[in-house]
Amino acid sequence: MVTTQRKQGNQLASLTVTWEKLPDDFKLEDNPVENTGQPLIAGALRESLELVGFIKSEMLIAANFGLCATVNGELVIKAPDWVFVRSLLAGESEGDRKSYTPNLEGENPYVVMEFLSDTDGGEYSVKPTFPPGKWFFYERILQVPIYAIFEPPTGLLELYRLQNGRYELEFPNEEGRHWLAEMNLFLGVWRGKKEERTGYWLRWWDAAGNILPWAVELVEQERQRAEQERQRAEKLAEYLRSQGINPDEIDL
Repeated sequence: MVTTQRKQGNQLASLTVTWEKLPDDFKLEDNPVENTGQPLIAGALRESLELVGFIKSEMLIAANFGLCATVNGELVIKAPDWVFVRSLLAGESEGDRKSYTPNLEGENPYVVMEFLSDTDGGEYSVKPTFPPGKWFFYERILQVPIYAIFEPPTGLLELYRLQNGRYELEFPNEEGRHWLAEMNLFLGVWRGKKEERTGYWLRWWDAAGNILPWAVELVEQERQRAEQERQRAEKLAEYLRSQGINPDEIDL
């Protein structure tokens, strides 16, 4: 249980947070994503982590996924566009999951991300009364260390770190990236094309500054290596012929 306090008008109100299991028959709202780009951005973030072997069985990485807490006896569920939890409790990583209750089922989320639409500013809501806004929920109730807000149309990324119980805006480094120490990765913005979408994307870079590739990029890299090898083989064959040697008769 987490108990904090907030000022409401001239009164000091108590905020009591508990972590309770959802009833088995509880029906989560099935809110559709706001545009087709959001699931692509979320999927790309997971894909590159998976390809480099970052993801472990005890981790939780999900998109448009319900995070739950009980606040003053009232259930609150918020669904960030992307969430990363480093460690679930033993046995909690098995099976399909519809929601996640921090502390009850595993660690607190380390990162939550929101991808803004053209019209939605709800991610910035600090409303403390029931139901609380997303900002208030992540900052005061869940106390998530990293909160990233990304505008896909413009490429603007705002990253907030929890400092003394409040989110503080962090400026990126010279490369425009943010270091996430618990993941040992940088997060930043990249512009290009993937699948049917051309625009700004969120990407990961390792500690050495190497971008974590997508599958399509790995395939292209392999194609380029094969082409370079073919060209080297052709040049070698031409040289051997110039020396009066038939490369087809060489027994390797």
